[in-house]
Amino acid sequence: MRRYGKHTDEDDIRSRPNRKGNRPRTHIRPKHEDAAEGMVLTVDRGRLTCLVGDRVILAMKARELGRKAAVVGDRVALVGDLSGRKDTLARIVRIEERSSVLRRTADDDDPYERVVVANADQLAIVTALADPEPRPRLIDRCLVAAYDGGLTPLLVMTKSDLAPPDKLLELYGDLDIPYVVTSREELQSGDAADRVRELLDGRITAFVGHSGVGKTTLVNALVPEERRRTTGHVNAVTGRGRHTTTSALALPLAGTDSWVVDTPGVRSFGLAHIDPSRVINAFPDLVPGTEGCPRACSHDEPDCALDAWVTEGHADPARLYSLRRLLSTREPREGD
Repeated sequence: MRRYGKHTDEDDIRSRPNRKGNRPRTHIRPKHEDAAEGMVLTVDRGRLTCLVGDRVILAMKARELGRKAAVVGDRVALVGDLSGRKDTLARIVRIEERSSVLRRTADDDDPYERVVVANADQLAIVTALADPEPRPRLIDRCLVAAYDGGLTPLLVMTKSDLAPPDKLLELYGDLDIPYVVTSREELQSGDAADRVRELLDGRITAFVGHSGVGKTTLVNALVPEERRRTTGHVNAVTGRGRHTTTSALALPLAGTDSWVVDTPGVRSFGLAHIDPSRVINAFPDLVPGTEGCPRACSHDEPDCALDAWVTEGHADPARLYSLRRLLSTREPREGD
């Protein structure tokens, strides 16, 4: 038997035959340059419904993507059977870079963040003016997530026939957030949908709100051909509704290039993943005043330079108050 020394040639080394007859593994991955572009419409137990051109395709994530998950709104590259016929399955081989991400955690102590929707332009925060009562702290949390993720917020107030919107409008007036007020009558007649539709023009808008506020009812009015199950039941003890939408779903607005994304009702909106220092970017009129702040300033402490900046008349004090209210929203309080 020949022994191998330090100076062996490649021809001297024997290799075992591949009994399975398959190709050896390689770290070189295909680029899939001919893959088709698509958009993820919904995700259900590992199966992703995507829109490729004018065809709806069922797909699964390729193993080579590892733990990287695609979510509603993602732009993806697909290969395989793209016919859209029954019992066919394509493969997602690439997830394109996201322009925006709406994320949340279960609570503020949960390190695991959940991506709700990708590439949305706008976040419509739906809140009822009564039945159930408005939850400003939850609205504040949604605003922080929108600012952090690169989405423009829109406030949608429903059930104005049960209570006036004045208090909420006063609370958020200094943030210059676009808003629309609707009633149950207007939803039934279609007038509310027409006014909301004007604010969605040319955008992908994610709708979020806690259960029972009429979010899915509004989405049904906007996209009547894709009606989703709604609820009129609000618990008399807790003031909370029952979940009816169980998964996010992107729906096109007929005759436009606009999309709405209906998301499951939330009972909490954790912000464990949010860096408070990024919230200031949603207040461009206050950003110059932070140049004199100490390092790692939270903008809600005694040495913050924003106090002097506002006192000198460079910005409206109400804007600084709004910023600090949003920054403090991570502090848990009863009724949040």
